[in-house]
Amino acid sequence: MKISFFSSKSYDRSYFNRFNTSYQLKFYDTDLSLESIDLLSDSQAVCVFVNDQLNAEVIEQLAAKNVKIIALRCAGFNNVDLQAAKAHGIAVVRVPAYSPHAVAEHAVALILTLNRKTHKAYNRVREGNFSLERLTGFDLFGKTVGVIGTGKIGEAFAKIMKGFGCRVLAYDLQPHPDLVALGIEYVALEALFTASDIVSLHCPLTPQTNRLINADTLQQMKPNAMLINTSRGGLVDTSAVIKALKTGHLGYFGIDVYEQEADLFFHDLSESVIQDDMLMRLMSFPNVLITSHQGFFTEEALCQIAQVTFQNIRDFEAGQLNPATTLVQP
Repeated sequence: MKISFFSSKSYDRSYFNRFNTSYQLKFYDTDLSLESIDLLSDSQAVCVFVNDQLNAEVIEQLAAKNVKIIALRCAGFNNVDLQAAKAHGIAVVRVPAYSPHAVAEHAVALILTLNRKTHKAYNRVREGNFSLERLTGFDLFGKTVGVIGTGKIGEAFAKIMKGFGCRVLAYDLQPHPDLVALGIEYVALEALFTASDIVSLHCPLTPQTNRLINADTLQQMKPNAMLINTSRGGLVDTSAVIKALKTGHLGYFGIDVYEQEADLFFHDLSESVIQDDMLMRLMSFPNVLITSHQGFFTEEALCQIAQVTFQNIRDFEAGQLNPATTLVQP
């Protein structure tokens, strides 16, 4: 089988070539779209990432080109029209849990960096400035941390914060018994917002969670609270966050995802004029930290992404798709 990879980078080529045993791989730097779909030739499988937009029109074209399976090398799937895939008999598979610890630990890194201002201290010291002025942080010990979504990533994050000596509140439609046994308290969403010093998002993007963080929920949060998002950009109404930062109500904001990231993240735009005014406004705040969707980016995660993706395709060829990784049966 020939597999065409879209939105591929050097690390994709490295890890997928390392674990490839039998497939013909073709890598394209460009995103998959109606404009790039003509690059496909004789591929029964396409492998895509978070910013490839597989809408109904694109899927119709994939079906016309005899594509049989869409393999997502990520957990999120809000960029794929699953109904269109099912209508055209195209299987859709994903990697639901490549390394929950990678993303959870990155969320903690954002918290620690925002709090202790290590990024600012690093730059100061490199310039010979050893002053401690305006580098004051706070103890994490004893603080209340709210975790929205306690799947594998949220579970890992909650356990880490419990290890810091935090009181951990959680919200999920299905409470996790192991977390309850550890003393993590499941509460209503509003109670989580009003009590938490730090709120971290670890839930999928669905119609129900779209803009979960908005003007109303931000107002429910404690003054000077910290908000962290390593999940999906669409969970946050960015304009509402900017207003909350401007008034001083929101104390800190750390993100690894952004609702309009598709044309920005994973690209080197250092010599370009960035046209996204909201992102540029966010970057102007001293209490905002932005990373470019690197939460997953560890050796362990990249190995697992490649291995699970290949296993998904082998299962498809054998007619035995794994329900845990399958979104659409052909």
